[in-house]
Amino acid sequence: MRGSINLILPPISPPSFISLNRLSHLYFSPSPSSSDLLKAASKKLVFATKTQPLSTMATDEERVGNVKRQLAKLFESSLRAIVPDESDVEPLIAPCTGKFGDYQCNNAMGLWSKIKGKGTEFRGPPSVGQAIMKNLPPSEIVESCSVAGPGFVNVVLSKSWIAKTIQNMLRDGIETWAPQLEVKRAVVDFSSPNIAKEMHVGHLRSTIIGDALARMLEFSNVDVLRRNHVGDWGTQFGMLIEFLFENYPNLEDVSETAIGDLQAFYKASKQRFDDDAAFKLRAQQAVVKLQGGESEYRKAWSKICEISRKEFDKVYQRLGVKLEEKGESFYNPYIPGVIKELSELGLVEESEGARVIFIEGANIPLIVVKSDGGFNYASTDLTALWYRLNEEKAEWIVYVTDVGQQQHFDMFFKAAKRAGWLPADDSKYPKASHVGFGLVLGEDGKRFRTRSSEVVRLVDLLDEAKSRSKTALIERGKAKEWTEQELEQTAEAVGYGAVKYADLKNNRLTNYTFDFDQMLSDKGNTAVYLLYAHARICSIIRKSGKDIDELKKAGVIVLDHAGERELGLHLLQFSEVVEEAGTNLLPNVLCEYLYNLSEIFTKKFYSNCQVVGSAEETSRLLLCEATAIVMRKCFYLLGIEPVYKI
Repeated sequence: MRGSINLILPPISPPSFISLNRLSHLYFSPSPSSSDLLKAASKKLVFATKTQPLSTMATDEERVGNVKRQLAKLFESSLRAIVPDESDVEPLIAPCTGKFGDYQCNNAMGLWSKIKGKGTEFRGPPSVGQAIMKNLPPSEIVESCSVAGPGFVNVVLSKSWIAKTIQNMLRDGIETWAPQLEVKRAVVDFSSPNIAKEMHVGHLRSTIIGDALARMLEFSNVDVLRRNHVGDWGTQFGMLIEFLFENYPNLEDVSETAIGDLQAFYKASKQRFDDDAAFKLRAQQAVVKLQGGESEYRKAWSKICEISRKEFDKVYQRLGVKLEEKGESFYNPYIPGVIKELSELGLVEESEGARVIFIEGANIPLIVVKSDGGFNYASTDLTALWYRLNEEKAEWIVYVTDVGQQQHFDMFFKAAKRAGWLPADDSKYPKASHVGFGLVLGEDGKRFRTRSSEVVRLVDLLDEAKSRSKTALIERGKAKEWTEQELEQTAEAVGYGAVKYADLKNNRLTNYTFDFDQMLSDKGNTAVYLLYAHARICSIIRKSGKDIDELKKAGVIVLDHAGERELGLHLLQFSEVVEEAGTNLLPNVLCEYLYNLSEIFTKKFYSNCQVVGSAEETSRLLLCEATAIVMRKCFYLLGIEPVYKI
């Protein structure tokens, strides 16, 4: 798995304005045509006012793996039969946590509170539950039902149906278990480093979480636009360009090799900017010339961006992350027109010399044009949102940043709702969601840094993970058993996978401590443990000497042992877990499922059910294969490369 960046260049001849930095863009002379950029698209704003449910029921053929939805369809039929006048009642289906069944319908109590006192024939939640159970239409899915407590309807699934569904997946592919969302196109905005600065550990979470969410949505048949909203426009480019001219009068000599450490180059130029007044003045003039479109300055800017991208791409290649760059500079020409549209809608007001949008419930307004005429972070983000809704036709825009930016996103989402771009109801689409995440901490409980208090470079962190993984493999004698290529590939898969999984398994809103020893342990809930578990399953199948593809065609799965049935049920829940993790934007839900799958396979199935040489060998080999397939798909959705031998 290898990643790449596809570059989308900003429009030629941007309007002549200066950007101070990612949070402050100073505007000087608006281009006469900047608002014209919106004319053709402005009619499309109607698109953003349509509201539809985020996901919808699909046919059974499309959702063969989603048990919850198939049961919901059965219980919906029952509910319509017993309370035909309560058309807004939706089935409440959840997996059982006790020993009474596999799934549970929890409508009885809520339904009773709606119908009591209306002359109903029912005498309480238990009788409502009994009626729900008795009115279930016949189905091959259900083996038996019972009512417990205040009307909970417990469902036991048919063993033969579970077995048949798994066999169908083995024959037709894991894609038949993919969730089907009503959303057709989404933007996932993630990673977003600043040009001329190296990626550090602070970019780790956004990149890993964003990639996992994009993969889950893509698996769910959503067209995902993976956007890298890099900081590529601002006053820092004035000092960088001027420093570049001083050191390389001939721009043709500028290369990644010539500049060397981009971070050191940035620090040196910043030092000159702070210490030398004459240099500072030239740097400020360079920004004016750059944004005025002077070719030499534009060329220097492009060189710096190109070198940065190559550095970013090294990290993305290692992480197997694919991104399409549309940086801040891309949206600059559209900002004046978007502000004009918002002003015409009556949203933009004057306040202390600035132009702002007042947000209900916020103690400060959203500034969209500063008192000195400058644009800022909100200007760019509102414009990017407008572009994504109207030009890129996205129905769901997901922003993956740290939780510290929550207030900013809350305010600009509310501004978009006031403008009519987004519906007031967050359950409708088009919608925008902020995926916040906590900090990466060191063992001292503070932000993860080097011993010299420098921010940890992401490339160094990944190198260390791979190196430690390789050392562990060599200590286990693998250097004698494997080729050097096999050793390198496995060390990379395990090392990088360990870093990713240690992040993704946590609820993203929490901080977590970066600990190489813990994440590279082969015990407990770690990528190493899971990757090795997958490799052991592959080894079982290889050692059987059987052609697994032939077994898929002719073999039959039987779930007579309790361990077989528990494993089969958990496999079947893959689809609904992916849907839950994707729609709620919580990768840790999928991590928990994957770990539990490995535990069930090892402790409930493999420890109690002999595979090779047993009378049930064919069936159990097929269960091994189904488990390996589901594990591999989980790994893929989390951005982790599987290993096949240990």
